Amino acid sequence: VQLQASGGGLVQAGGSLRLSCAASGRIFSTNVMGWHRQAPGKQRELVAAMFNSGRAMYADSAKGRFTISRDNGKNTVYLQMNSLKPEDTAVYYCNIRQQGPEYWGQGTLVTVSS
Repeated sequence: VQLQASGGGLVQAGGSLRLSCAASGRIFSTNVMGWHRQAPGKQRELVAAMFNSGRAMYADSAKGRFTISRDNGKNTVYLQMNSLKPEDTAVYYCNIRQQGPEYWGQGTLVTVSS
């Protein structure tokens, strides 16, 4: 399984970005795809995740500002990030959990300037 993330970049505070992550390879119908982030000097943390059923979960820091969605036919997960803050600056990683190992994408950098 491979995950290819894209969509990071530099944005001013209050702006928006949309991240995408496409999974390829042996993808099972039952899985959960999500986004995590890691800021410099901090541990990686969950931002949002969505089951193939559509059930979503969010970190408190993401609620009300970020929206996760997915296209099961394309094995792709998205993260729409609005009202971005400087503290959202981090490398964002997508992952997929299903039967067998967990897989991670390469990460995409999001930088929010004040």
